[in-house]
Amino acid sequence: MSGRVHGSEPEGYRGPRRSLILAGGGMRVSYQAGVVRALIEAGLCFAHADGTSGGTINLAMLFSGLSPEEMCDRWRALNAKDFASLVPLHKYLNAANMMAMGDADGIVSKVFPSLGIDVSRINAATGMAGTFNVCNFTRKTNEAIPHDDVDLSLLVAGISLPVAMPPVEKNGTLYLDSVWIKDANLLEAVNRGCDELWLVWCIGNTADYKPGLLNQYVHMIELSANGGLFAEFDRINDINRRVARGDVVDGRTRPLTLHVIKPEYPLPLDPDYYFGRIDAATLLALGYRDAHRYLASMQPGGVPFEPEATSMKTTSVGISFRETMSGSFAMDATDPREGVDKGKTAGTLLTMNAAILIRDLDEFVKHPEHAGELVGSVTFGPLGEHLPAKNGKFNLFSPAGEPNLKLMIYEMAFASNGVDYYLAGKKEVRDDPGLDLWADTTTLLTRLHKGTDAGGPVVGAGVLRLGAVDLVKLLSTVTVPGASSIGERASAIGTFGKFFLGELWDTYAHHVAPSPE
Repeated sequence: MSGRVHGSEPEGYRGPRRSLILAGGGMRVSYQAGVVRALIEAGLCFAHADGTSGGTINLAMLFSGLSPEEMCDRWRALNAKDFASLVPLHKYLNAANMMAMGDADGIVSKVFPSLGIDVSRINAATGMAGTFNVCNFTRKTNEAIPHDDVDLSLLVAGISLPVAMPPVEKNGTLYLDSVWIKDANLLEAVNRGCDELWLVWCIGNTADYKPGLLNQYVHMIELSANGGLFAEFDRINDINRRVARGDVVDGRTRPLTLHVIKPEYPLPLDPDYYFGRIDAATLLALGYRDAHRYLASMQPGGVPFEPEATSMKTTSVGISFRETMSGSFAMDATDPREGVDKGKTAGTLLTMNAAILIRDLDEFVKHPEHAGELVGSVTFGPLGEHLPAKNGKFNLFSPAGEPNLKLMIYEMAFASNGVDYYLAGKKEVRDDPGLDLWADTTTLLTRLHKGTDAGGPVVGAGVLRLGAVDLVKLLSTVTVPGASSIGERASAIGTFGKFFLGELWDTYAHHVAPSPE
């Protein structure tokens, strides 16, 4: 059983020799699948791919023959709780001698099969070389296992993080996750003759040192992962200096370039993913969007091999929530209500799955546009399912340029079959006679434009709605990124609630206020 890996160099390819380097990031590495989808859709191809820690999961999916779209679908459908597998109770009663808090049973019996990971297909994969990094605990060294030699035990070892899972014994040697000594193996790619290193980085790198045991355990991983990466940067910078002065370094006469795709802000930690405070769909959407942002602004020479390559913005106290809106929608309609009628006749629904990310709540409330980030996907029968947004826009109670009207803006740019589309929706919170608050805040008048923005021609329209059940789901997804205590979370939710209800009160209050005598 064999298969050519998606994203491999095509026959006769003469371009730069690229390596796709998938670093770790715990259970949140579904982010990387969104990145991989964007890169391969953009036409990039690779001679080599490398994975470390959580990145080995996506590498295994890719080498199991899955397309990037299938990788995203598998992550979206995965039950995050399948990652957890407890050891027998008597071992917890003897905690001082426990090898780990859990074991690999759930990963082997549920996660790997759900994600389509198949060792025999990995071993037989063609078109691209793959390497899976594991730590040889006996020698305290990293070993890069070629894809045709990897087995199930080494796949498990590659994500066996101390405390969480026990080491794996193979041929008398213990193996575990390499993250403490290496989280991305750039030098493996260099040794294989690659010129462009495409690093997908998920580990945090900010100046913010947080309290709490979990946060400080994570900080230790951040120190080790970033420190190991920067040591490799030093070696690559030395190679590039020698090449620049005319030396031939191990047959190399061209400098190495680095491209890094990373989150703008640190990703939520594994407990947030496990308990549903963020989901795979949002992480996929973030990865896809961040990859497109990088591709749109990248320089031919990439980014410097310096510590700033993985730096991220410090997270302020914010608010995030997920929202699903759906409704009748039709192509060849230009007015939303016309689209509803045509959509009902044709039986076509459009669904927008969106995550709203407000990074700094205080700034959001102060700014008159009240702008946040929007990531997500569009599902519409004539165009496709779960089409990820390249970028998005969200405004809450933005001025509309006319009295007694405020707008809630939801916009997404996406592509289907190589054609760019822009979905532009607005909720009109209008001071009409009577109390139509529910309709105003749950009805999205939507137009589909051909092109990359709302200036393109309208090719479809309809009305999306947020139902009562969807509203309950939305409320259950509200989280407060950046909050360090229960009190801070409660305060942030209170601030957002007062702002939201206050804006509605400003619009509707005179309908219920007593008339002056």
